[in-house]
Amino acid sequence: MQGDQPRLRLGLAMWSLPQWKNSLYGNGTTTQRLEKYAQVFNTVEGNTTFYALPKLTSVQNWRDAVDEHFKFTFKLPKTITHDLQLQHCNAELKAFFDTMAPLIEKTAIWKIQLPAKFGPHSLANLDRFLAQFPKELTVGVEVRHLAFFDKGEHEKALNQVLIKHHSNRIIIDTRPVFAATPDHPAIIDGQQKKPKVPVHPIATAQQPVVRFIGELNSEINQAYFGKWAHKIAQWIEQGRQPYVFIHTPDNVAAPELAVTLNDMIRECSTHSIAPIKLLDNSLPEANSVDQLRLDI
Repeated sequence: MQGDQPRLRLGLAMWSLPQWKNSLYGNGTTTQRLEKYAQVFNTVEGNTTFYALPKLTSVQNWRDAVDEHFKFTFKLPKTITHDLQLQHCNAELKAFFDTMAPLIEKTAIWKIQLPAKFGPHSLANLDRFLAQFPKELTVGVEVRHLAFFDKGEHEKALNQVLIKHHSNRIIIDTRPVFAATPDHPAIIDGQQKKPKVPVHPIATAQQPVVRFIGELNSEINQAYFGKWAHKIAQWIEQGRQPYVFIHTPDNVAAPELAVTLNDMIRECSTHSIAPIKLLDNSLPEANSVDQLRLDI
C-alpha cells in the first residue's frame, strides 16, 4: 500500500437515503448528503450510471462534494454491458467517459456488471473489451452466469482472463436475503431482483470487491460477517486493498451494519484499520415500502 491510502475501503450502495439523517446527515440539506456521507465512509457504489448517463453538472457536483481521499466506484452503462454485450461499443464507452471525465481522478473502480445470459460463450467478448479498456483505470467485473461458478474449466477460464488484465472479480453475497423468510415486501423484492449465485471469495487483482446484500435482521447478517472479516483481513495482509459495500433490502440499517463489519475486520487484522463513527448509533425508523430503492 502506497502513501496514505487506507488498507480497507468500506461503504454503502448509495449515498442518499432520508432515513440516514440520524446516522450520517444531521442537519445537513439534501444537497449536502454526499458531502456528509463522505465524512463517514471512504467509498460508495455509483449505480445510477448503470441506468443513464448523469448530467455533467451532477458529475461536477459529485466531484466537488468529496475530498481527494474519497473514492467512488461507478457501473458502466447497461447499454454497454447488457444491450451490446461489450461488443461494438466504442462510441458508447467514449460518451460515458466524456461525461465522467471530471470524476476520473476520484473513481477507484469502474464496474462491469454482466447479465446472467453472458456465459462462457461470451468470454472472448470480455477478453477483447478489457484489452481495449484504458490501462490507467481499474476494473471490477461481476458475472452472474452459473457456469462461472462451477469451480471447473469455465470459472478457471474467467479468472484467467481477469488476472491477465489485472481486473478484479466482484463477489456478491446474497445468502442472507435468500435465507430470509419472504414475509416482508423488501425481502420479497430483494429475492426477486438479486442474483442467487455461489460465493467464491477469489482475488484476481489488487482490489477485490465484495457486495454484501443482507436481510432485515442484523443478527443474521452478523453471522455471515465472521468469515468475511477473516477473509478481508487476509487480503489486507497480502497487500491488497479490498472494497466492501453493504446493502440491506431497504438499506435503512446499512450504516450500522457497516460499522459492525468494520469493527470485526479491525479485530482480525494486524494492520491499523480506521474506525467508522456514525452520528448516532440508534437504528432509524423502518422504511416505508414506497421509499425502498433496490439497485441491481
